[in-house]
Amino acid sequence: MTQVIATTPGLFPLPDWAKDELADLKGHQKTDLISGDESGEVVAAYDEAREEVIGVQQDAGLDRVVEGQFRWDDMLAHPLAVHDSVETKGIVRYYDNNNFYREPVVQGDLSADGGDVAADLDAAADVVDSGLQAVLPGPYSLADLATDEHYGDDAEFLDAVADFLVEEVKSFPEIETLFLLEPSLVENTPEDGEDKRAAEAIDAIASAADAEVVAHTYWGAIEEKAYAHLMDADVDAIGFDLVANHDQTVYNVQEYGTKDDVALGVVDGQNTLVESPETIRDRIDWFEQQTNTAYDTVYATANTETFYLPVNKFEDKLEALANAADLEAAEA
Repeated sequence: MTQVIATTPGLFPLPDWAKDELADLKGHQKTDLISGDESGEVVAAYDEAREEVIGVQQDAGLDRVVEGQFRWDDMLAHPLAVHDSVETKGIVRYYDNNNFYREPVVQGDLSADGGDVAADLDAAADVVDSGLQAVLPGPYSLADLATDEHYGDDAEFLDAVADFLVEEVKSFPEIETLFLLEPSLVENTPEDGEDKRAAEAIDAIASAADAEVVAHTYWGAIEEKAYAHLMDADVDAIGFDLVANHDQTVYNVQEYGTKDDVALGVVDGQNTLVESPETIRDRIDWFEQQTNTAYDTVYATANTETFYLPVNKFEDKLEALANAADLEAAEA
């Protein structure tokens, strides 16, 4: 019998009070964004917002709880944007939408430099009752969003990014699940040879994690050859965006199979329309029927990050995901 686990890929919208307070504390310029050396007042505001959103997730009944990634001004580029060997330069578009991030330009070795993500997880672990989930950019997407001025070779640069993320994972507190977010596998499909290296980089991070690992793809369906290589990575589940492209996703699974567990983006992280628990369950059931598989675990999640949403709609979607998992349990 399939276990449905309600979760999210993180990167939540800041509470309105926190937006106002942090704007006053940090300022409004590019140079005022997170750099890793914030004042005590800024740290305290983020700590309060993190604790609040953890409570929201736990009250909603999510099975996995993330710390919210409120400090990630640069979205998935954040772990590099705060690295000592990286200089952030001009503002560039975040994929094909109306959000922007500071271009992280790597100018030195990407050695472990303090565990920025791990520190936020440590803070979350103090207030999460159970089911702590970590979120990281996948190595291919992080390398894709960055500019290399140090390594001089794409393969070497991807390996360095993967090694950096491995060291970050090794410093994590105890977690249940790790979501590796890999939208670039869809948005900027790797070329021949690069697709295999991307899968190997994901595998290296999964091997370092003492947790269930999900390689989550979104903003469409991953192309066939890249998907076949991703299947070689020793992750516990691959995540699929059923909102943006369900037909190609089903074809990939029918043709190449998938893991015993699966993550399904069944809630739209960019649209304010709130899906009902019944609709979410129908989407999960449809996928199982189309792929003729009863999965051990289905991670029911938003397809994308949710920072695009108003806070009230975001909270409603969390409740819908949790209620969908409860609905499945009641029917069983």
